Amino acid sequence: MKNKKTQKQSNILRFYSFTKGFRAKFLISVLMVVVAVIANYMTPQVIRVTVDSVINDNPFNLPGFMSSWIDAIGGREMLRTHIVICAAISLFFAALSGLSNYASRMNLARACEGTVARIRDTLFDHIQHLPYAWHNTHQTGDIIQRCTQDVDLVRNFVSDQLMECIRTVLLIAVSLALMFSMNVELSLLVTAFLPVVIGISLGFYVVTGRRFRVADETEGELTALVQENLTGVRVVRAFGREKFEIDRFNQKNEYFTNLWVKLGKIMGVNWGLGDFMAGFQVLVIIVAGVFFVERGTLTEGEFLAFTAYNSMLVWPARNLGRLLGELSKTTISSTRLFDILDAEQERDCDAPVKPDMNGDIVFDHVNFGYSDSSEVLKDVSFTVKAGTTFGILGATGSGKSTLMYLLDRLYELPEGCGTITVGGVDIRRIDLAHLRSHIGIVLQEPFLFSKTFRESISDGAARHDEETVRHYARLAVIDDAIENFSQGYDTPIGERGVTISGGQKQRVAIARMLMQDTPIKVFDDSMSAVDMETDAKIRKSIQHNVHGTTILIAHRITTLMNADQIMVLDHGEVVQLGTHQELSQQEGIYKRIFDMQSGKSDPDFPQEVS
Repeated sequence: MKNKKTQKQSNILRFYSFTKGFRAKFLISVLMVVVAVIANYMTPQVIRVTVDSVINDNPFNLPGFMSSWIDAIGGREMLRTHIVICAAISLFFAALSGLSNYASRMNLARACEGTVARIRDTLFDHIQHLPYAWHNTHQTGDIIQRCTQDVDLVRNFVSDQLMECIRTVLLIAVSLALMFSMNVELSLLVTAFLPVVIGISLGFYVVTGRRFRVADETEGELTALVQENLTGVRVVRAFGREKFEIDRFNQKNEYFTNLWVKLGKIMGVNWGLGDFMAGFQVLVIIVAGVFFVERGTLTEGEFLAFTAYNSMLVWPARNLGRLLGELSKTTISSTRLFDILDAEQERDCDAPVKPDMNGDIVFDHVNFGYSDSSEVLKDVSFTVKAGTTFGILGATGSGKSTLMYLLDRLYELPEGCGTITVGGVDIRRIDLAHLRSHIGIVLQEPFLFSKTFRESISDGAARHDEETVRHYARLAVIDDAIENFSQGYDTPIGERGVTISGGQKQRVAIARMLMQDTPIKVFDDSMSAVDMETDAKIRKSIQHNVHGTTILIAHRITTLMNADQIMVLDHGEVVQLGTHQELSQQEGIYKRIFDMQSGKSDPDFPQEVS
């Protein structure tokens, strides 16, 4: 396996696999660039021949077949009489260069956009299959910035800089070859400038690479800050935190701006130094060229052609620094993209099974802790009989939600930390898609997409007809509330359900989950935002109309009291297990909470649950 450093250095090359199906277009684009470069360099040769051998009397210094063609059409005198032929030849090469550049750009655009589209598709698909734990450790804004800004930088490099690199190498190689064919001494003088220019460019490449990484990461943090602020805009307004958030953004934005100002200064020095070197090189070559012409070792036509080639060489040499700077940016962006693509996806076992999910759910001596905290669950064992309702009660941080995360394999239970089985089959052996498609979960803070009520309730369900949607809306006691909206079920609920109340969001989420008709249903404190009367209606509706295994997590005793069995968690341990009648008679957490909520104990009792 490659070590980390070697892998980062080859990240740009790893994009080659995404070009499958477009490589012919890339090859055509490169060939057209070669034709365009050759055509560009023919024009100075036409000028050289015209000045030296048509206007003046020097012999034609051309390949044999060209000399024969000139003789066949009438030789030097015919060209002098019809000098427009030389202009037409020059125009032909200019047109050939233009058409070649057009063909190159068209093929490159198609190949590049197709490749980048494949990169985006692969990124999105990969992110969809990354573990829940990975998402918890990465900011949404930073992920978005990588999938947009960093992908665009890769696209710009492939569509512009990559082909420009090929063009630059060709320009330098062809220029030097033609220069040496005309005058070796003057060509060596030109060549002496190249190591200096390349050395300066490499130096700036190293400096800008380090600084760009910091700037790119800071931009990700800035994007995450904006995304977080917009998502929590109601909290910001409710607590009057506008000034605090503005100051926080301004501070981060100022730091980000200063980073790019410093990068701009570095690039300014690079370009200023490059301009000086280019101007100095042209001046030296003109002075030296005049000297060689006077000495007779260089003809006037060769001098004109040489200065043209030198001018053509100056730009690629100067451009090398910019290309290396862009290469530095692309290297950093590609590393950030492959940090995502190299993250390990959720995986099934070697031979996953798809058992009947209507069996008993058994937690057997389960121990679990998150990577950044101590053990959350400690030797937890219990059984949820198939087709029954199981209640879970516990204080904040007792591990209630963690149990459901493990059941749904949002977090994997490590080997040696107990087992969780459904129908006697270890969930680690169950096909992941099969497992999750048979477990419906409603969270305390459900996420709703920017859709209508109808689309939100039917999201992911096999049936979408109106009567079915209304049926499950009635089960969740949300039908009447939806009808009160001006557009009824076609009312958009806004991003994250921002236009409806917390209780309405929970009920829409309950309807959405019930419509999946899964054999296992989990309500993770999902009725905390509804009043007790609505809570009772929902439970009664579910009890009489919904079949399967139901797990209720709640802090209201009234929500749990009709469950077939109730478990009480305390600091990750099972401390009580039984029916409501049994637990309400036992001394312990359940009885204290029941007495407090029913008004039988001191109302100032400091028990807090979630």
